[in-house]
Amino acid sequence: MRILFASGNGYIPEFSGGVQSNTDHLARELQARGHEIGVLAALFGDGLAGLRARLALKVTRRAYSVDHIHGYRVLRAWTPEAAVDAVVAGWNPDVAVVQCHRSVAIGRSLMRHGVPLVVYLHNVEFDELAGDPRELAGATFIANSAFTADAYRKAFGIEAVVIPPAIDKAVFATPTSREFVTFINIDEKKGVGKAIEIARDNPDIPFLFVESWVLGREALKAFAARTSDLSNVTFMRRQSDMAKVYGRTRILLAPSRWEEAWGRVASEAHCSGIPVIGSNRGGLPDAIGTGGAVLDYDAPVSTWSGVLRELWFDEALYEEVSARAKDYADRPALDTDHQVQTLMSLIAGAVAYPAADRI
Repeated sequence: MRILFASGNGYIPEFSGGVQSNTDHLARELQARGHEIGVLAALFGDGLAGLRARLALKVTRRAYSVDHIHGYRVLRAWTPEAAVDAVVAGWNPDVAVVQCHRSVAIGRSLMRHGVPLVVYLHNVEFDELAGDPRELAGATFIANSAFTADAYRKAFGIEAVVIPPAIDKAVFATPTSREFVTFINIDEKKGVGKAIEIARDNPDIPFLFVESWVLGREALKAFAARTSDLSNVTFMRRQSDMAKVYGRTRILLAPSRWEEAWGRVASEAHCSGIPVIGSNRGGLPDAIGTGGAVLDYDAPVSTWSGVLRELWFDEALYEEVSARAKDYADRPALDTDHQVQTLMSLIAGAVAYPAADRI
C-alpha cells in the first residue's frame, strides 16, 4: 500500500520532535513490511537539507521537493496543503495519515481528491489544526493517549482509537553511567523553571539540562544567566543520538507545566530502566506509569526534592523502580508489532470504507 504521512510542521533534519520521531519509526516499520511510504511536511529552508530542497523547487518548479534522506520519500513544501494537488497527481497515495499542524486544512485538500483519511491526534492544542476536525467527517481518528482521546471526545464528540507513541527500543535502550538527573527540553512549558529550582535545592546532586527545541542566542544567554551560580548544572546541546543523553542518566526529571498529550521522553528513558519523576499534567502520568513517581506540578520544591533524593540515594529503592521502569517499557501497548498491526487495521478500514461512503 502507498501510505502518505502529512503534516504542516517541519520534518527531520530541519525539525525534530516527538511526532517526527514517531513518524520516522512507523515509516521504517511499515516500509519493512512492504509498504511504500511518503512524508509530506513543511519546508523551512534551513541547513543543508533546506538548501537542497529550495534548489530542487527552483530547478523542477514543482510544488514540493523530494528527498530520500531517511530511506523513504520525504516531500517538502512551503505550504503542504497547497501542494496536495501536485502530490496526489505525482504520487497518488492509497491513504493519508494527517497529523498535528494544519491537519484539518491538509485533510480537506486530500479528501477533495478522494484519498482515504486517517487523522492521528498528537496534542490538545486545537488552534494548531487550522480548522474543526469535525469537518473531516467520516475520517478514522487515532489518539496518542487516553488523555488526548478524551479531550477530543469532550471538545468535538470525536471517538479515537489509542495508539501510544511508537518507540524504537533498539535506539533508546543503552547502558547508563547513572551520573545525572536529566531534564530535557529547555522551555518554560516543559517546566525548566521548576527544574532549575530543584537543582538549586539539591547542590550535592549533578543535573544535566539538554536542549531539544533549538534555542536561539538570547534564550541560550538567558538559561546561562539563570544557572550561572549552580556548579551542579551541566548543559548539553541538542543531540540526534539520544543514547548519549540516556547513557549518562540516573533519573529523568519531567516537571512539565504543559498539558502533555503523552510525554515521549518518559517512554524513551524507561527503555534503559531509567526512573522518571514528573508532573501530573495531561497524559504524562500515563507515560510514567509504574516506572517512577508522579507529583503535583504545584507541589513545593521541597516535595519534589524529597522524592528525588530518596530515589537518588536509596540504592535498593532505585533498583526496584528501575526494574519497574524497564517492565513498563515492555508492556504490550508499546510493542511495535502490536502498534503497527493496529494502525494497519485502521488504515485498511479507511481504505475499504472511504470517508465519502460513511457520511
